[in-house]
Amino acid sequence: MKVIVLDEIKSVCPKFVGAMLVADVVNTPYSEELWAEINEAYKNCKATLTTETLKEIPGIAATRRVYRVCGKDPSRYRLASEALIRRILQGKTLYQIDTLVDLINLASIFFGYSIGAFDADKFVGDTLTLGIGREGEPYEGIGRGMINIAGLPIYRDTQGGVGTPTSDNERTKIDINTRHLLVLINGYDGNEQRVRENAEYIQTMLCKYCQSKSNSYFIIHNS
Repeated sequence: MKVIVLDEIKSVCPKFVGAMLVADVVNTPYSEELWAEINEAYKNCKATLTTETLKEIPGIAATRRVYRVCGKDPSRYRLASEALIRRILQGKTLYQIDTLVDLINLASIFFGYSIGAFDADKFVGDTLTLGIGREGEPYEGIGRGMINIAGLPIYRDTQGGVGTPTSDNERTKIDINTRHLLVLINGYDGNEQRVRENAEYIQTMLCKYCQSKSNSYFIIHNS
């Protein structure tokens, strides 16, 4: 799979840098050990952040800026990473889905980047493009129904949209039978080192919790 960053993204975020990670995995319904790590991250967020200071996390702040430039209200269409941390700060429990989804959510909490995670076998074609959503473009967010993606950064395969920083698409979502994982990390803050650290953290966690013996990533440059 290759990724092409379209000019419409380059114009609103010239310093964009991302990562694409692919891995062979074994998903499970629940991991007690992983949830011990998630609970520690929960406590750390509660101790160190507020609903206002979380907006200053570089990855979140930069993505919110891109939303505003594209004409989208980031407080109405919240980034997935911001929504997760806000949920913690409001004292709500995090949703337990399955080990893969829970692991990616933990990475998003740690690094502040919105991370798309997909069943690679559900993509159509061999190319993903990163562009901006169009008015009337159909998109079914996971657990959200049809959402208006006009003005949202969006990855598309040959068939249509698969992921935005707000919500991934039902069509390509992870499930318990996922064996080939594709992850997209979105660094709208342009911090390549931090994006690499995020990718390498996910690699380590996949080996630890999802029996991943084969995984790799590459950096997506805005050029």
